[in-house]
Amino acid sequence: MRPQKALDKEVISGLTKVFSSKGYEGASLQDLANASGLKKASLYHRFPEGKREMADAVLGHLHTWVQENVFDILNDTQTKPELRLRTAIENIGVLYDGGSRTCIFRALSMEAGIELFGEQIESGMKAWVTGFEKIGLELKRSPEQAKEYALQTLIDIQGSLILVRGLGNTGIFEKTLMNILNRYLK
Repeated sequence: MRPQKALDKEVISGLTKVFSSKGYEGASLQDLANASGLKKASLYHRFPEGKREMADAVLGHLHTWVQENVFDILNDTQTKPELRLRTAIENIGVLYDGGSRTCIFRALSMEAGIELFGEQIESGMKAWVTGFEKIGLELKRSPEQAKEYALQTLIDIQGSLILVRGLGNTGIFEKTLMNILNRYLK
């Protein structure tokens, strides 16, 4: 029997897929168990506080990934801001699997989810805006324009993910990322 890791990638990946596609309310314990590759009892053993703890683990994992692969890159002053922005945008493409993956913020902001995870969602969105606002300032945008660009970046990413889902065209997301890059670098 293999030793249990605190948060196996496969388990978190499976839980993320369920919460992203079904939201908090729609995710059944059976769905979560099936997607994680664990039996219900093992899932509860791993997450004794149930579905809430599972969603917290997903949010924590994604926060760490975004911190390391987007925000830390945007804030790395040892690298030219243009390169940092390009790399962060490429990593956002990876995060959302070219536009085919739903944003967990959207999925968990429905009904009871927003009550349970509202602070984490708000904090996460503020971090996105702050990260892109800082890079805008480094790219010589005025404070007002940097703030506007940052807000528009978040709106564009979220909006394009919804359009991809509704229209089934990941090219929308890819074009949106290029438009964000061009907006900052023009």
